Amino acid sequence: MQADSLEVSWFPGKSKWLVRIAVGEEVIRRYCDLPQDASEKDLRAAALKTLKDEGFEPDGVTISIQGHAA
Repeated sequence: MQADSLEVSWFPGKSKWLVRIAVGEEVIRRYCDLPQDASEKDLRAAALKTLKDEGFEPDGVTISIQGHAA
């Protein structure tokens, strides 16, 4: 299965990174325990792992990282 988009953003309410996988109108949300100052490389790796764990193919998916200050 192919996801339409993959977004990672800091969620201050839980003090965790939120990974959003969009497939059509459906959005799957999963939290990631990386620290707020995690590197972009680590965030991308965590997002791809989450995508694979949910059964999606990582090929061709663009990862958008919001709220990353590093």
